[in-house]
Amino acid sequence: MQVTQHKIPILTTFEAPPGSEIAHVVGPCWGITVRSRSIVGTACAGCQQIFGGEIAALTTLATDSRNQAMDRLEAHAIQQGANAVLAMRFDSGELMQNTNEIVAYGTAVILRAKQR
Repeated sequence: MQVTQHKIPILTTFEAPPGSEIAHVVGPCWGITVRSRSIVGTACAGCQQIFGGEIAALTTLATDSRNQAMDRLEAHAIQQGANAVLAMRFDSGELMQNTNEIVAYGTAVILRAKQR
């Protein structure tokens, strides 16, 4: 599994990281990807359901999809001039059969070193 290093902090809380404070709230930011399962992948997943256990092909698809959505979230925040994303969340939903939308979203902010 590949771990992505981000250029800016992306946090799940709205608290600024230790030693930082929010200088400016830029606004909402997001990254979206829509993925479909291949016919072969769907067939293999169906076979794995019979025997139980992890469906590795779908785990990989979900991980890759979330990583792509996160990368796009980061790019959108940077494009808006932010240097961090706070209150980051994921959402997903089925758009049509075997097709899912994955959204990473949060609040783009500009952080600065905490004033003493």
